[in-house]
Amino acid sequence: MTEVGELLGPEADLLDHRCSTIDKSALHLPGPDFVDRVVAGSDRPIPVLRNLQSIFNHGRLAGTGYLSILPVDQGIEHSAGASFAPNPIYFDPENIVKLAIEAGCNAVASTLGVLGAVGRKYAHKIPFLLKLNHNELLTYPNKYDQVLFSSVQQAANLGCAAVGATIYYGSAESSRQIREISEAFHFAHELGMVTVLWCYLRNSAFKKDGTDYHTAADLTNQANHLGVTIEADIVKQKQPETNGGFTAIGFGKTNPLVYEKLTSDHPIDLTRYQVVGCYMGRVGLINSGGSSGKNDLQAAIRTAVINKRAGGMGLIVGRKSFQRPMAEGVKLVNAIQDVYLDKSITVA
Repeated sequence: MTEVGELLGPEADLLDHRCSTIDKSALHLPGPDFVDRVVAGSDRPIPVLRNLQSIFNHGRLAGTGYLSILPVDQGIEHSAGASFAPNPIYFDPENIVKLAIEAGCNAVASTLGVLGAVGRKYAHKIPFLLKLNHNELLTYPNKYDQVLFSSVQQAANLGCAAVGATIYYGSAESSRQIREISEAFHFAHELGMVTVLWCYLRNSAFKKDGTDYHTAADLTNQANHLGVTIEADIVKQKQPETNGGFTAIGFGKTNPLVYEKLTSDHPIDLTRYQVVGCYMGRVGLINSGGSSGKNDLQAAIRTAVINKRAGGMGLIVGRKSFQRPMAEGVKLVNAIQDVYLDKSITVA
């Protein structure tokens, strides 16, 4: 914890924060018995429970109830050149899977092409998570829509333990995406696979007066709530950076108590409200690592500490790890995992 405090620098007080909004006793927290304690009472088919437990039991975080997942679908989402030019070895799908294995991740999440290219060699060595839809950026002018690139049956044929998808809540295309992914998740559960949903917001009107409310705690809480409604087993969400999206933009419905009692300005309290949107933690919240920059290690440790102390289930980190030499990427992912392995870093 001393090393984590040093890495946090001026934000080392994140380790001492006490949450006075929603008490941790109200949450279904991650732990070694999470599947038995929380998921087993749901309607999930037995093979889903088995695959979820197999993901929890893999990698350096095995047996903790926390997750560290390597996601590499940026070749489509951000273009292959923009994503892999800093480290061209990742144009080869095998190196993506190797990074996840070397870093001791619970699973590797990627595209049909990536996982299909090396499936026979690696599907039995690390749990596969097939990302079903993507936002392709070659259309000109760019459009922002999540389109199905693969099917649930193809994921099953690959031996995947899980499928993932993105819904752009708030976008003009969200209604179609909700229907598509709800049907896909239902079929995935029938075939025994875990479902992971990227619950992202997308609407130009969510930027107002110089503030980007795509990461507002109140809006992302509702996005999470919509995601768990279509039976996502795990929700991926960007960590909140602000609040009050409903009131600032002047749409939807909210309640003053959201801002007076259920949240505060503290990043741990804001992230806790995201956990609350996931049925009080019955569905695990994993936060994204964000883009790569100058202080990636410090930023990643900060995100992990906030997520863990808020009651979240882990991190899903891509660009911060693969846009650098593999040994450095492994070291960064391991540092994130160490936050979840450190028993002195507790839920606030």
